[in-house]
Amino acid sequence: MSVYDRVWTVRFSDTDPFGIAHYPRIVDALHETSDMFMQEIGFPFWELSQEHGFGLPLVEMNFEFENPVEAGDDVTIQLTPDLGTRSVRFEYEAHSDGEVAFSGYEQRVCATIGGGGSMELPDDLRDAMRAYTAD
Repeated sequence: MSVYDRVWTVRFSDTDPFGIAHYPRIVDALHETSDMFMQEIGFPFWELSQEHGFGLPLVEMNFEFENPVEAGDDVTIQLTPDLGTRSVRFEYEAHSDGEVAFSGYEQRVCATIGGGGSMELPDDLRDAMRAYTAD
């Protein structure tokens, strides 16, 4: 298994009046991480619907904030996909200064374009993600 990770440098614009990264900016950083992951494996979100005929809409998310991060902090965000039959769960764990800053998940369903409902994860997408799974 190889975990996908990236470093997010917290900017001043990411912080609230107390100098701590504001939770909507943390969620943005997580979404950006999944964007980068999907591009890395050859399935950028922006190409899914037009080139592959399906999408991975977000249906659930949950995060726990354990330690604050501040402007200037480098946060390593790790993403591990957990593959279901018709969905994928992106598990996240973020570290700063050797401590867990936050962790959580995004649940995404594989859905046909045009309201056709859910579908099985395509084999080529499953194969591309498999190198990063915990299995």
